[in-house]
Amino acid sequence: MNERYLRWWTPHMSRDFEMLVFGDARGLPLVLFPTSFGRYSQNKDFGLIDACAPFIDSGKITIYCPDSADLDGFYNRKIHPADRIRTHNAYERVIVDDVFDFARRECSCHRVAISGASLGAYHAANIAFRFPDAVSHLISLSGAFEISDFFDGYHDENIYFNSPYQYLPNITDPWKFNHMNIVLGTGEWDNTRHESFRLSAILTEKGIRHWLDDRRWCGHDWNYWRDMLPYYLSTS
Repeated sequence: MNERYLRWWTPHMSRDFEMLVFGDARGLPLVLFPTSFGRYSQNKDFGLIDACAPFIDSGKITIYCPDSADLDGFYNRKIHPADRIRTHNAYERVIVDDVFDFARRECSCHRVAISGASLGAYHAANIAFRFPDAVSHLISLSGAFEISDFFDGYHDENIYFNSPYQYLPNITDPWKFNHMNIVLGTGEWDNTRHESFRLSAILTEKGIRHWLDDRRWCGHDWNYWRDMLPYYLSTS
């Protein structure tokens, strides 16, 4: 498959940003986040891109794998929690303003699909819920959506508006998600299974259509995600 390495300077984080792209700028653009501590090459290194190769080679999707900023933000205990969440917000601006715009232009699409595993699923879900007009599909693989532990008891408005468990119950416009295809994938051996169920309960209470896929013999690791993502793509 066609693979491209991209690097550019982004004013949102005042540094260079890196990304891998797989495909020929055809079909549905899929932005795929790495897991905790992962870099832009992680989804390739652990075989998730190869698992999706039939969809890429047939021109059904083009996958965009952006870098992460978790070590600079969420996991950076050297800075104040308020600065951690500000770093996260800057990262989100890179994704929405730089990555989304680039992917939409390349694939001539109005919206992008978005996915990730574990903490990568948090990034996908949080962006999807915060910027629903930009997202057509949300595919969560063993999502971990609770971020309070990253902030040592500190809380402010920025943390609230990046905590789906906090802001989703209070939304007054759930119709904004009507167009979105939402999949929450988990399994009986998944150590974050309870988080997918918790998020599903909130979406159900708000009347937001979604699919909670609780799989047998499925846990929290790459071998399961390599099965899950291609299956969900085949049903989209």
